[in-house]
Amino acid sequence: MERGREGVSRRGLLGATAASAAAAPLASMDQVASRPPAEAGRTIPVRLEVNGRSHELRLDPRTTLLDALREHLHLTGAKKGCDHGQCGACTVLAGGRRTLSCLTLAVSVRAPVTTIEGLAGDGGALHPMQQAFLDQDAFQCGYCTPGQILSAVACVHEGHAGSDEAIREWMSGNLCRCGAYPHIVAAIRQARPQMKA
Repeated sequence: MERGREGVSRRGLLGATAASAAAAPLASMDQVASRPPAEAGRTIPVRLEVNGRSHELRLDPRTTLLDALREHLHLTGAKKGCDHGQCGACTVLAGGRRTLSCLTLAVSVRAPVTTIEGLAGDGGALHPMQQAFLDQDAFQCGYCTPGQILSAVACVHEGHAGSDEAIREWMSGNLCRCGAYPHIVAAIRQARPQMKA
């Protein structure tokens, strides 16, 4: 067994180094765990206009629009899919523009929000896009359908529904695992003239 000048073996030195390297992160993790988060328990007033109604809420400033809608206003049409803004299941309209509610802080929303629950007309008459999705069988499991419909409404209003190619391009942010894409394109084609009228 090799010993250094101080009488410590190479194996002992390596063991002591490994032990201290392993203990350092544990000590710092323990310090972090013992500190309360700076924002814990803090809420702020947030006013949201959703589907034509004003709501006064007290929310953690980190609350997403999606969580405010689902957990505080009990509007569960917007779905939590990927939670990274990649699938479009959480799409709502804010000021008429499509918005990924999972990436948007509720406190930052100033424009009126429309969810799938608020899209239908007075008396429960379906919006032309909702009716077109039914007519064209543009859904299977239905999980992505609220986000698809709201994105499709925006696609028409934005003027991007002039051709099948444009529809596919401008709807590409909404994913459908069931593969109902041809039916979705057909639904948008059907609803477009009714929405423009």
